Amino acid sequence: MTDESRDALISGYRRFREGHWAEARAEYEALAEKGQKPHTLIVACSDSRADPALIFDAAPGQLFVVRNVANLVPPYEPDGHLHGVSAALEFGVKVLNVSRIMVMGHALCGGVNAMIHGAPADCQDFVAPWVAQGREAVRRVCEECPPEDLMQKAEEAVVRLSLDNLRTFPWIAEREAAGTLALSGVHFGIADGILRSLRGARFEVLD
Repeated sequence: MTDESRDALISGYRRFREGHWAEARAEYEALAEKGQKPHTLIVACSDSRADPALIFDAAPGQLFVVRNVANLVPPYEPDGHLHGVSAALEFGVKVLNVSRIMVMGHALCGGVNAMIHGAPADCQDFVAPWVAQGREAVRRVCEECPPEDLMQKAEEAVVRLSLDNLRTFPWIAEREAAGTLALSGVHFGIADGILRSLRGARFEVLD
């Protein structure tokens, strides 16, 4: 850790302790005693500019957040391999009993850009195969929309893909059919701070 990054983290921690934690101490103590009970599981991108807890002004314990490159949900594959996203989904749905799963995409997504133009040359071990799962969905968008709309439409297509893949998990599909679990998709604009929600076939500005 460089001195600059270390100092920034420590300064942030001190502000947290003196400000937010001091004000919300009772909440943290209750969460420690009673455990967490988040109402929503959010699958979001790792991008540092799109933090779900900040965007939704969420209190500690309200959101169970899974972040990865391009907010991707792979399809259901209980094959004994290592599946971090699927493990988080299983815990969130079966143990925490969340009532909603939201997939949150965002503008200027580097992972989606890699689906369109290819992953960086020095990111072939993990990034390239990871984003490959969204390439077909993005390819269809590339064929259908003008270049100026391509990135946002591709980002929206990846949100739809992740929602489709969520429904391949039998215990998610069953709960959605029973009305005990809702699935939703949103897209966050970094420059304008606007959240667009998937309603039917379109993403519309959230009122």
